[in-house]
Amino acid sequence: MTEHPNSHGSAPEPAHAPAHGHGEDAAPGRSAAGAYGTPPRTHHDPDPAAPGRERCRAAAAGAAPQARQGGDPAAPDPDERCRTTDPVPHPRQGDEPATPDAERARTADAGAGTAPRVRPAAQGAPASAEPGGRRPARRRPGNRAPGSDAEPAERGNGPAAGPAGEPGAGPEPQPPADAAPAPHGASGTDPAPHGAPASGERLRFVGAATRRIARGIDLDEIVLGLCRATVPTFADAILVYLRDPLPVGDERPVGPVVLRLRRTDRLPEYVRADGEEGGGGPQGERPDPGPALAETAAERCEVRIGGPLAEVLRGVRPVFGDSPAARAALPELLGEDRHVPEAHRTILAPLRGRRRVIGAAVFVRRADRAPFESDDLLVAAQLATHTALGVDKAVLYGREVYIADELQRTMLPDSLPQPTGVRLASRYLPAAETARVGGDWYDAIPLPGNRVALVVGDVMGHSMTSAAIMGQLRTTAQTLAGLDLPPQEVLHHLDEQAQRLGSDRMATCLYAVYDPVAHRIVIANAGHPPPIMLHRGGRAEVLRVPPGAPIGVGGVDFEAVELDAPAGATLLLYTDGLVESRIRDVWTGIEQLRERLIDTARLTGPNPPPLEPLCDEVLGMLGPGDRDDDIALLAARFEGIAPSDVAYWFLDPRPQTARQARRLARRALTRWGLEELTDSVELLVSEVITNAVRYAERPITLRLLRTDVLRCEVGDDVPQLPRLRRARPSDEGGRGLYLVNRLARRWGATRLSTGKVVWFELALPAHVH
Repeated sequence: MTEHPNSHGSAPEPAHAPAHGHGEDAAPGRSAAGAYGTPPRTHHDPDPAAPGRERCRAAAAGAAPQARQGGDPAAPDPDERCRTTDPVPHPRQGDEPATPDAERARTADAGAGTAPRVRPAAQGAPASAEPGGRRPARRRPGNRAPGSDAEPAERGNGPAAGPAGEPGAGPEPQPPADAAPAPHGASGTDPAPHGAPASGERLRFVGAATRRIARGIDLDEIVLGLCRATVPTFADAILVYLRDPLPVGDERPVGPVVLRLRRTDRLPEYVRADGEEGGGGPQGERPDPGPALAETAAERCEVRIGGPLAEVLRGVRPVFGDSPAARAALPELLGEDRHVPEAHRTILAPLRGRRRVIGAAVFVRRADRAPFESDDLLVAAQLATHTALGVDKAVLYGREVYIADELQRTMLPDSLPQPTGVRLASRYLPAAETARVGGDWYDAIPLPGNRVALVVGDVMGHSMTSAAIMGQLRTTAQTLAGLDLPPQEVLHHLDEQAQRLGSDRMATCLYAVYDPVAHRIVIANAGHPPPIMLHRGGRAEVLRVPPGAPIGVGGVDFEAVELDAPAGATLLLYTDGLVESRIRDVWTGIEQLRERLIDTARLTGPNPPPLEPLCDEVLGMLGPGDRDDDIALLAARFEGIAPSDVAYWFLDPRPQTARQARRLARRALTRWGLEELTDSVELLVSEVITNAVRYAERPITLRLLRTDVLRCEVGDDVPQLPRLRRARPSDEGGRGLYLVNRLARRWGATRLSTGKVVWFELALPAHVH
């Protein structure tokens, strides 16, 4: 025999009893919404079908003696009925009256005394038909339908509760009139401590806030995510202090710890009823000093060693603002004359990264809002931890970006040279903000005779490895260009260098040498997209250059072609990132680029477009989804050197050659109107020609070029380069290069494949400029 829960007229227990002993701590008069502004939700719900199952058993137990006395063989076992009956729909206002079973359940709930416990019916016993001729459906054991044990209808007035196992499906069942009242803040659920939101609500808030913080990549995005996630949901104002400078990785700061206010966020002091910020509060009411801390807090704080702020930061865990430790630490952080709100309205949370404390966050609530509770310290700890780890991640990411930028910047030329007879412009775009380094490069290398080598290349990939390989290939190309090798020979040596770097090191490259005196250009290609030449009249053509194999394949020959380079024409060298993407192939992109150049040239008429705007227009052809790779662009405007500004002679290596060279140079200077330079030019030409005659076996070349300077070049077949040295008083020679170094504006010597060239430059007189 077991007593019915409502036997002896006792009041029934509420459907959801307070759990964990917190019901008596609920503050009266506090709403269940708590500080987060949403109704609390319980983290543990008792079985809502249990009271209905007990009442069902009790009702059947009360009817069991009648079944025995009347010999009704269809009377079901109460337990079997509770397991096998279909869920009865909950009646609402205007529905049919309750069934007779529900009436018996109400009678049983009235406390009519104890009833003997009836054993369950044997397996396979017949079940009684429902009123109206419906037979209850039998279900397999262990597969009970949801709500089958629930009470069919709610006693008293009001709608019925939802099915069992579905919280929130309907209003909570109302207890009888004689039941004990539920504690404040517990509307049929587990009461939250002090009327604060339930732990489930806090978990949802923390989850949403940490997701918002984790979305940030750089430092400002992470700090902004913390501020926007906490104000106004968790606090009315927040102040975020970070170390200045922030330590990176394993770095150990050597100076004092300095915290600088990184960001603040707060609610307006007064908000009108329409939700807009008001200009002031009610008459005679002073503004709340809590959120005002965001405006008056100190911008910089130096943490004293062993001071109260250092102790709080060392403790790592958040503390309330009215705790003894925080009362001493907050004035040091915010300023001595700053007013900190009383009671639990302020939380000081240290921000600890992976290895050390990197800052602090201060959460503040207004006086008209519920103060923080003990569980809010856990929330603040989670927010602080995720923010600190995010800041650590952002600092490391920023360092990686800095390294990538520096690597890419050093791999590419800081500025392009401006050799005589050609103008240059360039652009470089990384593949993406997250992949700022790549294997694309460009270069312009001055060569003897006012020539210039134009190089553009692309190493496979856009990573640090690709950038490193690109740097090695670019250095190799500069070295080979200094030897004045033909373009096809330069590509051949680059191919050998790529094979030495590794079997999978492949790249494409285009190498061109422009001669402004001959107005010719020699181009060799190693699997690179062909260049495009824009002529002065607006016609653009794709140059037919043998494609060749990429660098790194090995065992292939490269072929060079020589083409006309008329004055006023523009040569455009580029990488495949400009013309190839997921939505178009290479040749479609090349044709679009050619049409773009034609349209741009049409805007300027007969004059060629300026180089810098032309590069911008070329990059403007890229759409939002057109850039999948990094882009290198090099534009060269050919101006050339007029034949009238060039004087060129071949001289035999004889003792009389120096005198002949002086006479030829004097005639050229007279023709150009540069008689003022005659003495200096004759002296320097004589010294250089004498040195060449001494060692040369083949004819010597002498060339004078008049551009913005006067340049003199002397070539011979001896590969050894002259070196400047200081001659002793007893030496008969060794003073020629000393004179050149003292009188010339610049001078140098370049080794060629057939010998060397020694050159010097002199500034033109002012009246010539």
